[in-house]
Amino acid sequence: MDALTLLHERSSMGKLMGPAPGPEQMEAIYRAALRAPDHKELRPWRFIEFTGEGRERLGELFAEAEYREDPSIEDAALDAARKKPLRAPMIIAVIAKVTPDVPKVPKIEQVISAGCAAHGILLAAHALGLGAMWRSGKYAFDPTVRKGLGLEEEDELIAFLYLGQLGGRHKPIAEHDIGDFVERWT
Repeated sequence: MDALTLLHERSSMGKLMGPAPGPEQMEAIYRAALRAPDHKELRPWRFIEFTGEGRERLGELFAEAEYREDPSIEDAALDAARKKPLRAPMIIAVIAKVTPDVPKVPKIEQVISAGCAAHGILLAAHALGLGAMWRSGKYAFDPTVRKGLGLEEEDELIAFLYLGQLGGRHKPIAEHDIGDFVERWT
């Protein structure tokens, strides 16, 4: 796929099905992620891959977060939280592994670098004919989830990337007027 076509046509795919991407696909996907901009070569990325029962463990972590937030929560809501990671055959948690107090590389730059790695994963998945969806939501910021995933205080959970085979059709890609976003100083 032509690089500009890839950049112009990538879109989120909410309906995903199995099987999960295979080892060769995942190697290509991670190679793309590791090309993210990386000032001072800090490599501020960490990835946690969830497949099979790992998705169920992640669902239990989501349910635990819900229960800690509201101990009177109904069982149906806990079950709904448990099922969220089952919407795709694979999920990758993208974490900004932040090194504090690095001269000329503030935390925000490291977080953005991890975001670029996440975008690289989405682009590579699309190039391989896979579907992907970037999700974050409250679980990305929940202290129970952060602890369960082993995040340090300075780390940031950037995204839960859902990956799988295309389970539906692509929705039309919105066209944007470039002039709405670009200011030119000449």
